[in-house]
Amino acid sequence: MTISYKPEGYSTVSPYLIVHGAADTIAFLVQALDAVELRRFPDPDGRIMHAEVRIGESVVMIADGNEAWPPLPANVHIYVPDVDATYQRALVAGGTSVQEPVQKQDEDKRGGVKDAGGTTWWIATKLA
Repeated sequence: MTISYKPEGYSTVSPYLIVHGAADTIAFLVQALDAVELRRFPDPDGRIMHAEVRIGESVVMIADGNEAWPPLPANVHIYVPDVDATYQRALVAGGTSVQEPVQKQDEDKRGGVKDAGGTTWWIATKLA
């Protein structure tokens, strides 16, 4: 029996987001991007020390910032089947528009939404 170097179902690279309000970020991802929460480890005060959600075939790791690990803004790019519908869902879920979906010089139609934790989610659908 061969033991894998990573958990089954995990990709080689996973974004790790250190945010303010990890629980809110997780709720946003569930509502806006159909994320599935895999794990959550809160500290005694309820702050999230580590959590994982699956979006499609990718795992995103999330934690609340603290003095040693302060929250940092991040940008994450995600492909979805319908950029316009997902963009609207992200706004309903509490996201703030960074850019309405538009096709520019490449084959992707792309828009951006910032969640309450400070992460900007670049949402795209390949058109051609």
